[in-house]
Amino acid sequence: MDPVLLFFAGVTAFIIFRLISVMGTRTGHEQQHDLEGLQRASSARAAEEQRDDDSDKAEPAAPKPVSTNARVLRDADPAFDEKEFLAGARGAYEMIVEAFASGDLKSIRPYLSDSVYSSFKEAVVERDKAGHVADLKFVGIENASIVDSSADRDEMTAIIDFASNQVRVTRDKDGEVVEGDPNRIDLVKDRWKFSKKRSSRDPNWTLVGTGGSQ
Repeated sequence: MDPVLLFFAGVTAFIIFRLISVMGTRTGHEQQHDLEGLQRASSARAAEEQRDDDSDKAEPAAPKPVSTNARVLRDADPAFDEKEFLAGARGAYEMIVEAFASGDLKSIRPYLSDSVYSSFKEAVVERDKAGHVADLKFVGIENASIVDSSADRDEMTAIIDFASNQVRVTRDKDGEVVEGDPNRIDLVKDRWKFSKKRSSRDPNWTLVGTGGSQ
């Protein structure tokens, strides 16, 4: 036989032997492991897709309940949360009352309408002219509730009654008490009116009116 043919025949036989020997070392578990991995990956993808589908199909959370007097605000803004709003109103009330007593109107200017700011400033100026100093200790708010509300295309309005405990004293330049009692806690009732532009991205409401509450 041609020596060249014998050489190629030998090479071919060697390659076939190597292939058989290599294939013979596979026990069959490798393919099973691969199949198990593919099955796990497929199951994971299916579960993820199912979660996405369930999330898409989930019903939106029901809006939190509101009182009758706040229903107009909920109708105007489906995201209106009365509890959260009143918590903010309580904080604003205490901050504004204390700032007015100390004469620090600058810190609360962003939360006051022009008319309310002017009224507060006039009262502070008159107090200063008289040489009087207001001494206020805010004990706490007993109640805050929406008693009326309204909404139109441009604006939402809420009227809130506050009942708070305060120690209020006015002293003259010599420190003598001219009004109030430093040893008495008064129940103070106020009715304040807040408004907010519906188109505004600012979450804060503005104090547009003040007065006493029965």
